[in-house]
This record gives sequence, structure tokens and C-alpha cells, in this order.
Amino acid sequence: MSNQFKSQQEILAKLGITDLNPMQEKALSAIAANSNSVLLSPTGTGKTVAFLLPTLDALDVASDTVQLLILVPSRELAIQIEQVIREMGSGFKANAVYGGRPFSKDKVELAHTPAIVIGTPGRVADHLRRETFGVDNIKTIVLDEFDKSLEIGFETEMREIIEHLPAIEKRILTSATQGIEIPEFAGVQNPKVIDYLGTKTNNLAIKKVEAPQKDKIQTLVNLLHNIGNQPGIIFCNFKDTIQFVSDALKDNNIPHGCFHGDLEQLDRERALIKFRNGTHQIIIATDLAARGLDIPELNFIIHYQLPLKAEEFTHRNGRTARMNAEGTAYVLQWKHENTPSFITTSDVVKLKSKQTTIQSPWATLYISGGRKDKISKGDLAGLFFKQGKLKGDEVGVIELKQDCAFVAIPKHKVASVIQKTNNTRLKKKKVRISELR
Repeated sequence: MSNQFKSQQEILAKLGITDLNPMQEKALSAIAANSNSVLLSPTGTGKTVAFLLPTLDALDVASDTVQLLILVPSRELAIQIEQVIREMGSGFKANAVYGGRPFSKDKVELAHTPAIVIGTPGRVADHLRRETFGVDNIKTIVLDEFDKSLEIGFETEMREIIEHLPAIEKRILTSATQGIEIPEFAGVQNPKVIDYLGTKTNNLAIKKVEAPQKDKIQTLVNLLHNIGNQPGIIFCNFKDTIQFVSDALKDNNIPHGCFHGDLEQLDRERALIKFRNGTHQIIIATDLAARGLDIPELNFIIHYQLPLKAEEFTHRNGRTARMNAEGTAYVLQWKHENTPSFITTSDVVKLKSKQTTIQSPWATLYISGGRKDKISKGDLAGLFFKQGKLKGDEVGVIELKQDCAFVAIPKHKVASVIQKTNNTRLKKKKVRISELR
């Protein structure tokens, strides 16, 4: 842990938040005052900050043990929450643990005991069986998106984890879906329910796009050209469909990334990095991307394949029109396709023949050094300004990882910048720089 522990006001300032929204205000006070809380609020309304502020405030600065455990349904959500805590600069160490990476890597990071562990149920249960970290001082547990964890079969692991925790005093459950039964094993008695699911945003427009052919791919391409250069997600139900759509977009020179559960963790992370920094404006994804991803504000989402359940429709739509922003959800349908009862819209889009080129001015560079090499974002920016000869607005989003980093720069300057900066010494490490393809 750091010696500098921040107040809530300092944390919000670091996050660039001037005022909490009404849900966050209510959640903060309710979680602080109650042993058991259930927070229900739409995707994108700031639930992570809402439960982190009061739980961080309750941590003991003098303790050198794990005090807070956050269980999440996906690796991406674990990584996102770890990142948010880091950005808060609270002074408390946090580590994310999840499947898809070596267990030994977890052990190295946990050797200097964090105050907060965030993880997927399977990996956390594995750690508890191996007694990698102590549990006697874990007084707070958060089941974030608990409905999703139950839905994808984590009940056994979650039950096992909670049985391993003898000192729990505070339980917090969150969901963006209504009507989910709280599992008995969670031990939640008479919870304080903070329910903001009824306060739907008015900024989401749902529009129907009719495809004349059963094969909707050409209509999708036309729709993308009508939308133009804007960030968005195309949702599919199956990974095979993602491959089919991806091939079609390649044939039409539309840059994009892909995201689904069968991709290697590294490939998923890098697809999101290129999406966040604008190298790709479009990502094709399964419902895995419908919640818990650290991605920028989206202008639109497209239901290329219609969701099978109302909850999936809600979560997909929740990726756009977040907080106070506006967004559009396009329902792409063959004209003879049945419309599920939970999809209602009378707004039918007539696609124009006008074609807009879809491209990005950005490319992503990979740098073979990161936090463990004491490299900072400032070091990287300095390298590309001084040696790379880039101007102020030519260094885009910088993402710093434990052992590497990624920087967005103008696509047309990639070759010259690599030539000027590759094999440079940053701090004490000689770093390799290449384009992330």
C-alpha cells in the first residue's frame, strides 16, 4: 500500500468527476449505512464508482491483509475494476486475478499483499484452496453483476468462496437486470435495495433497419456506410457469425476488431485496446461485450442477430446512450423475420445511397516495457515527442500495462516513428517498438 491515502473528494477529482449522479449519491450513503445492499442500475450509470467509494472508505489503512473481495463474471470486468481503482489513486493496492493467464503470475503480484482482490469466481476459488492469501480480515464482499455469474454457471465456486470467508460483515450485490433472485448462499439478509432500473435514459433511440434478403450482410455494410466514422459495436449471437461478418467487412475495406469468448485473452485485450484508442471504430462481438467492458462512449450498437432474451437486448443497448450521452440501437431484420415481443420500435430507417468511407487516422504501437520497468505514461509521451518528432495532438491514447504499453499515433507516421524510436532506452530498459496488427 502507498503511504498516501486519498479522501473521496480527491479520488473524484482524479477521476475527473465533478458531481456524483443521483444513483451514486444514494448508493454511497446506503452502502455505508447497511450491512447488506443490492444495487440495481442500468449498464453505464457508474455502479463501479458507486460501490467502490464507500468500500474504500471503510478499509483499514493500517492493515497489510486483504480486506475487500470483488467477484465478477468476466476477466474484462476484473481488469476494468482494477484499472478504475488504480486511477482513483486511493493509496490501496488492488490486484485482479482471473483464468486465462498463468497462476504463477497471480502469485507474484499477490506476494506483496493487496488490500483488494478482484477476480472471477473460478480463479478466486482456486486461490482460496491453495491459501495464496489470507481471508481472516476480508470483511466486505461485492458480487458485481451477480446475475451474470449465476447465469454462466459460477454458483458452485461462489458458494465455495463465501463458505471460506469467516469475517464478512458487509455484502454488496449489483445487477443491471430486474427480477433476479438473490441466491441463499450469499447470506444477504434484509438488504437495502437501491433500484434505479426504472429511470431509463431518454437518450437512446431504437431504430429498425429492414433487409430485403435473408442474408443481411449487404444491408449491414450499407448501414455502416450511412452511419460513417463513429464508434460502435455489432452484436452477434455466435462466434461463427462473427467470423462471417468479419470476412464481409474485410471484403468491403471496413476496419474492425472481433471480440468473443473463444479468443485468447491476449487477443481480446488487444482488440479492446485498438477499439479504445480509435484504431478501430467498430468491433464485432457476442453478448460477452454487452456489459462490464472498459470501452469509450459509443454512438451506436447494431443487433445484427436479434438477442434471444429481453435481458440481452437491455444489456446490449446499455453500451450506448450511457450516462447523459445520446446513442442509437439499430435492429437489423430481414423483412420476414419475426420480431421478439421485447423489441418495440416504429422508427424504420431508410438507408441512403450516399456512401461514407470508414477509416481511422490512428494506428497502435506496441512498446516492450511497462510499469515493472518503472516506465510512466510521461516517459512514453516524451519519447514520441522528442525522438519520434510527433506534435502534441499526434500522440493519442497511451495504455500502460505491467510489462508492455500501447500508444496510438497517426497511421501515416508509423514507419518513420518506429525507425526513430525502436531499440531506445527508457529508464533502464531497452524497448522494442512495433506496430500492433
